[in-house]
Amino acid sequence: MTETVLAGRAQETGQVPAIRLRGLTKSFGETNAVAGVDLDIRHGEFFSMLGPSGSGKTTVLRLIAGFELPTSGTIELQGEDMTGKAPFERDVNTVFQDYALFPHMSLVDNVAYGLRVRGVGRKERRDRAAQALERVQLGAFVNRRPSQLSGGQRQRVALARALVVEPKVLLLDEPLGALDLKLRQQMQIELKELQRSLGITFIFVTHDQEEALTMSDRIGVFNGGRLEQIGTAHDIYERPTGRFVANFVGTSNIFGPETGSRLYGRNESFAVRPERLNLAWDEAATNDGGSSARSDSAFLPGLVTSLVYVGHATQVHVQLEGGPAVVALVHSGLDGDPDALVGRRVQVGWNTHDIVWLPDNT
Repeated sequence: MTETVLAGRAQETGQVPAIRLRGLTKSFGETNAVAGVDLDIRHGEFFSMLGPSGSGKTTVLRLIAGFELPTSGTIELQGEDMTGKAPFERDVNTVFQDYALFPHMSLVDNVAYGLRVRGVGRKERRDRAAQALERVQLGAFVNRRPSQLSGGQRQRVALARALVVEPKVLLLDEPLGALDLKLRQQMQIELKELQRSLGITFIFVTHDQEEALTMSDRIGVFNGGRLEQIGTAHDIYERPTGRFVANFVGTSNIFGPETGSRLYGRNESFAVRPERLNLAWDEAATNDGGSSARSDSAFLPGLVTSLVYVGHATQVHVQLEGGPAVVALVHSGLDGDPDALVGRRVQVGWNTHDIVWLPDNT
């Protein structure tokens, strides 16, 4: 994939993007937290910045918000240069993980606070705050205090407070991180529905792959201060452009160039997702492996080392002969007692169209 595609410019339509970053860098002493990011985020898009801790995603969000100033590069909001402007001069708003609600204020006063700072009259700001609370399904609770709400409800108040000032772009810094699993999954759906109904550009920072895959129109995967890949959830998962993305987004089995050369005549590494592998529990697993009679599949023999039940499926860990250790995800019944399968020889196969070739420099 070309650098242009990685930078997110492949699908430009001529419209000025909501956010445009060019050559963005940020250094803290000897550490390069952001190392030359080029990125266009479209109007009305739910864009997620995904990556592990220290990958640069939160720093990029803080640079867009104006909480940090870049070492070099530019930041544009709807075509206007915002690079050196203060946070209050940028038509963006931020929702943080801790919500930062005022405990002594009612919900309506919490939500109206940004309007109060902007000099909006009391009646108008309370009316707009009440409407914002209605939008997040908390209209009946306008006079409650934050301590009287659940975690999910407080998160909605923080959203209402950020949205009531009608920003052009809403920045969300891991806002669901403090919620339990079920509530987080519920809020993922609600947040995406809210974004669609409002049509506002959302930029969402997360280290959680499921959040990014569930909600995003597009995802930017960060690593070491750089963008590794940009694409839809389907693109990122099904066609990762490098080893890092293949391993970070979901799980991939990585085969080295020696296997690529032996099976396909290509001296390159390739990846196969666990759910794409199939297992044959028969004597054929004792052969030397290679291409099957069908030209669109391949197989390798190995030894089962462990099984892990994960509810919807079983992870079967296999050490391949002369190859890597791999994981196959088996949704149907296993061939016998799970305890008896450990140590058993097995044949691991996959269809050729399910492999993803990985560049040599990843």
